Amino acid sequence: MKFTAATLALLASASYAYADQTPEDCSALRDTVFDGGYVTSARVLSPEGLPQYCEVRATALPAISIEVRLPLSGWNGKFYQAGCGGFCGILGRADSGQSWVNAMRPGLERGYATATSDSGHHGLSVTEATWAQDNPDAERDWGWRSIGETNRVAQVMIDAFYGTASSGAIFQGCSTGGRMAHVAAQRYPEMFDGIISGAPAMDYTGLVGTAMSWVLQANTAEDGSQILGPDEAAKIGAAVLEQCDGTDGAEDGVIADPRACKVDYSSLELTDEQLDTLVKWREGPRNAAGEQLYPGGIPEGSEPFWWLWLTGNAEGAGKLVSGFANGFTRHMAFAEDPGTDYSPLSFDFEADPARMATAVSVYNGDSPDLSAFRAAGGKMIVYHGWADSIVTPYKTVEWYEQAAEAAGGEAALNETVKLFMIPGLDHCGILPGPDGVNWSSLDPMGPLEAWLADGTVPASIMAK
Repeated sequence: MKFTAATLALLASASYAYADQTPEDCSALRDTVFDGGYVTSARVLSPEGLPQYCEVRATALPAISIEVRLPLSGWNGKFYQAGCGGFCGILGRADSGQSWVNAMRPGLERGYATATSDSGHHGLSVTEATWAQDNPDAERDWGWRSIGETNRVAQVMIDAFYGTASSGAIFQGCSTGGRMAHVAAQRYPEMFDGIISGAPAMDYTGLVGTAMSWVLQANTAEDGSQILGPDEAAKIGAAVLEQCDGTDGAEDGVIADPRACKVDYSSLELTDEQLDTLVKWREGPRNAAGEQLYPGGIPEGSEPFWWLWLTGNAEGAGKLVSGFANGFTRHMAFAEDPGTDYSPLSFDFEADPARMATAVSVYNGDSPDLSAFRAAGGKMIVYHGWADSIVTPYKTVEWYEQAAEAAGGEAALNETVKLFMIPGLDHCGILPGPDGVNWSSLDPMGPLEAWLADGTVPASIMAK
């Protein structure tokens, strides 16, 4: 979703009904007064490749840090809000890189006023969760309130800067940002005209509490050592590709749909313990009665990305599943936080899922009932990579099927919601796939804008 200099120049020269603003107008925002918060700074920035904009930093009480970016010229009259990844806690983190995922940049490039937040706390990394220890207010802000407060404060700044309210609004997020997108559609059904949800971690308790604990327990031997590592991941991935690449009719290095992939691992040099772990990873978490606790497991075709999410690599990098599962179960999952002495290796699949009932009501956005959002005329694009091994895609497919049933059929749902499953795509397209597919291969903004403007239902979100 990166624009060329020529495209940006065309946007800047387009005729809008909104007057240009000055640096003095930006500085004046420091004195903006609003309920439940305050402005901390306002300054003009002129980054290379982006329109000049007024950056406003504000706090929504008690502790939600918000950044609003207001283009000085060429404002299109609309608003664009971005989510955040992991446990968040780092304001504007996504805009420090090149990806458009969870970033404000795509909106700013297209003339939107934009905003994001840290979701209500400061963290040293997106896997740090100590902020939530015995802090239900912070958990509430992370769960849902920061979405509404970011929007509220941004609208105050838009009105103060341009002298008018925005005429439309879009939300974009992936992973936790995707969870936020679903929460927005359910808790704030009239707030956003369009929503982009990528790899949505919509059932945080089921995913980060139950499923990630399952992954860690299955891959930990009695002596505490790791059972499957990067070497085994490479062997498994090679077997998957050899046996399943052609199931879609094309041998292109990509598994089109892992549900059609049946692999015989008997020829691999894997121990019984390693094979048992692999079976558990593929099946996903179950209780003693064999009941599925979270849909599906780790998909075939995701093995090239296991080092980052599941196994680590030879240099000791990656294996982020451990950080997320530890932080969540210690500080966020239960009504009474067990703290740092707890380990997801102790997670009880019989009792602990029910112990997360309070967290379900605060964090999760997996309800298939989108009736209020649909009645408000909202449009929603959901996308997920078939090769996502950390937020496995089967939950998204299940949610979509349930949402279609609740809407009266897939055709009725598609008037409002479209799902795109992307073969070979890593989680949020962070790592490039075997065929090079990553975040830069996607452009959901263009199709969403067309859908909102003239009713053209998206047929694809692949970048052209």
